[in-house]
Amino acid sequence: MAEGEEAMSQEVWKEKCVVLEALLMKFRVQVIKIRELTADKIQQLETQVTDAEKRAFADHQQVQWMEEKLKASDSQSGDSEVRLFRRCQELQALLQEKEDVIAQLEQQLEEQVRAHDAKTVEEKAAKIKEWVMLKLSEFEMENAALRETNKQQEAQIGELQKQVQCFNFACPPPAVSMSSMTSESDYAIPPDAYSTDTECPEPEQKLPKTCSSDGDRSVSHCEPMEKSGYLLKMVKTWKKTWKRRWFVLKDGELLYYNSPSDVIRKPQGQIEVNATSSIARGDGKQVLQVVTGKRVCYLKADSPNLLEEWLRVLQSVLRLKAASPLFTQPDIRPGMKGLLIKVKHGYSKRVWCALIGKTLYYFRSQEDKFPLGQIKLWEARVEEVDRTKDSCDDLKACGRGLDAAHFILAVHPQEQGPTYLLIESRHEKESWLYHLSVAAGAAVSKVGTEFEQLVGKLFQLDGDPDSQIWRHPMLCFSKEALLSPLTTLPSQALQTEAVKLFKTCQLFVNVAIDAPAIDYHVSLAQSALQVGLAHPELQNEFFCQLIKQTQRRLFHVYTLGWQFLALCVGLFLPQHPFLWLLQVHLKRHGDSRTEVGKYAVYCQRSLERTQQKGERQARPSRMEILSILLRNPYHHSLPFSVPVHFLNNTYQVVSFDASTTVDEFQCRLNQDSGIRKTGLSCFSLYTDDPTGRELEHCLQGGIKICDIISKWEQASKEQHTGKSENTRTVRLTYKNRLYFSLQVRWESERERLLLAYQTNEAIVAGHFPVNKELALEMAALLAQVEFGDFERPFSAPGPAQTKSNQTLKQVLDRFYPKHYRKTMSEEQLRQLLQRLSARWASLRGRSSSECVRIYLTVARKWPFFGAKLFEVEVSVCVCVCVCVCVCV
Repeated sequence: MAEGEEAMSQEVWKEKCVVLEALLMKFRVQVIKIRELTADKIQQLETQVTDAEKRAFADHQQVQWMEEKLKASDSQSGDSEVRLFRRCQELQALLQEKEDVIAQLEQQLEEQVRAHDAKTVEEKAAKIKEWVMLKLSEFEMENAALRETNKQQEAQIGELQKQVQCFNFACPPPAVSMSSMTSESDYAIPPDAYSTDTECPEPEQKLPKTCSSDGDRSVSHCEPMEKSGYLLKMVKTWKKTWKRRWFVLKDGELLYYNSPSDVIRKPQGQIEVNATSSIARGDGKQVLQVVTGKRVCYLKADSPNLLEEWLRVLQSVLRLKAASPLFTQPDIRPGMKGLLIKVKHGYSKRVWCALIGKTLYYFRSQEDKFPLGQIKLWEARVEEVDRTKDSCDDLKACGRGLDAAHFILAVHPQEQGPTYLLIESRHEKESWLYHLSVAAGAAVSKVGTEFEQLVGKLFQLDGDPDSQIWRHPMLCFSKEALLSPLTTLPSQALQTEAVKLFKTCQLFVNVAIDAPAIDYHVSLAQSALQVGLAHPELQNEFFCQLIKQTQRRLFHVYTLGWQFLALCVGLFLPQHPFLWLLQVHLKRHGDSRTEVGKYAVYCQRSLERTQQKGERQARPSRMEILSILLRNPYHHSLPFSVPVHFLNNTYQVVSFDASTTVDEFQCRLNQDSGIRKTGLSCFSLYTDDPTGRELEHCLQGGIKICDIISKWEQASKEQHTGKSENTRTVRLTYKNRLYFSLQVRWESERERLLLAYQTNEAIVAGHFPVNKELALEMAALLAQVEFGDFERPFSAPGPAQTKSNQTLKQVLDRFYPKHYRKTMSEEQLRQLLQRLSARWASLRGRSSSECVRIYLTVARKWPFFGAKLFEVEVSVCVCVCVCVCVCV
């Protein structure tokens, strides 16, 4: 036990020494700053010396000019020459005196600076020495006290052992298993209780290493992308200290825990490692510096070798994140994905492959976000392997894996060894072969379906509009049904679905639009586009079918096909080379003089917006489809519109397109309504609940308005199955979400008005503390804002009194708290109306903005103004309480 306490005291000594070293480093930094100031002063003196030298040079030139002038002039007398010569000598002597003075000043300044530096360093060193000696004396005293305590405890332990021995003579001790002793000892010693400065640290528990992105390295020499181990992390409290933490680098994330046993729990923190991060050596010994944005983290390894390992692994992860579209474009959709058997250097492994752009990434499973490795496909050679002829050593080493696969594709990257992909079905093989060939940039006129081969030939011709390929029957409108898909699909089920999709497209374009039966086209479009969203593999096929069906046919068929294409372009886009085909197709038909050309121009605008804002998440709503089919969307850059309601019973109609986000929608609404930007006004957009409950849903800025309307419509239909709910649409409300008192002085008139009505909504619901008199005053203020001056007194007889009473009752219903009105008798209500009329009449002549200012001035005196209160029922006891949510 004494040895344990001595070890603990050594640890305490070491920590205190580290603190002293940190303070010494701080003083050294101050000395460096003093030296920098001295250097600046010396630089100023050097500048002055340079100016003096320039002036001396100018005087010297003037003397030379005078001497030349004296030589040139023969008419001057000997006396004038003597005077000029003496003047020249005087100037030279004066110049020499100035130079001597400057040299003396420089020497004096340098001596003063050196003396000041020496004095400052001596003072700092004396203070540090005094402080260190004081601390050492304190530590010695503490150590002596601890030794005395240890001796006393040892004496007590000896007495206890004697008593235990006496007790053992009376009764034998129970048996104790070795396993329990081991577990207790393991539990007593924490897993991170190791010395921080030992030369031989404990062995690190490393996670399985993964292959790097370099395809020609062997498995044994691949760069690791995962690692774990102990590091010291600098923690900044009132002073900088080092804390020992267990770090885990996995899936591109650097997490840290107290110890390895805590990895099953929530991590203590995370250090971002992304494309904007920088990882380098720190200033100290074995220090690692991770910079992400404005945050700088310092980590310290136990040895130089461990530092090199962590540097190498973190930089490998950083390079991959900076170059890979998986992290630079997280919303990108793979061209192909699926489970394959990858063979490299005779080793086989079942991996999840995803083809993104011109790179094939492979993962452990579909859920993983960080790849095991990647294969660069650009200018690679992709081919199918004939198993009857080829006999590669790598494939022979696979054994059973080769027998289970019916098809083999070989990828030969430039200057690297081949990688083999083992595929089980023919449909998957054809699809992978086509997409890999396209990614490799190979000529695709010989792979894929007939339609894909024609597209490949057009791509080689750069879409020549005079090419006869455009007139090929496979690329033109067809009344006949398809027997097979136009594109390569990885399964028989998808091929069957593609054929059904073409039948749906034919039904849409072959039946003329009838306004009373417009829901037929709405249901066809929604069902087809839902299939495209649910099965991304069919999106290329869908666009190819629409491109085929919008080629030179009857007018109504032609127009309907373009309308269907306009709906599709706003949702998602095909991939290369079909995106190129779509762009060429729209460019060929774009013409503002014809209706079809106008639809093509509209599709071009919609395509550009979809490329900027990304694809949609939900099928088009009924409102969106009706706008495309009946309202000629090409006349407007923003073809859709919806009213946005305010709390003062007004609304604003706002236009948008298929890709407009909530942020863009709010920006346009703010411009039209005279409200500041959302970040300043803190106003947000809300929707009502599709199920009919009294709930409101705040909309996030990145969501698309069309997706919101569509999801609301689908939820409403599911709630009212079997009922006709086509007339019910989403209700958008714009109101304040967060209130900041610092923004009051910059509020616009419109914001104050809406904020007053929002406060009134809380008062009427009983969520704002006002007494009856104050509630009556505030109701009169809003009555003046809403209706203007009160013309008739309450006691005036005749029909005017009836109208006045109705107005007063309307004011009470809208602006007076409900819980006050519920307990009133008829006589009390009549008296309340009379007092309200008097208060209202007293506000005659006041403007609406003045009344709103008074209203908000009164309301803002409540400390919780701007908070949102909710009524909740407690299940334990039947009562109603109020929960306050204060937004600061």
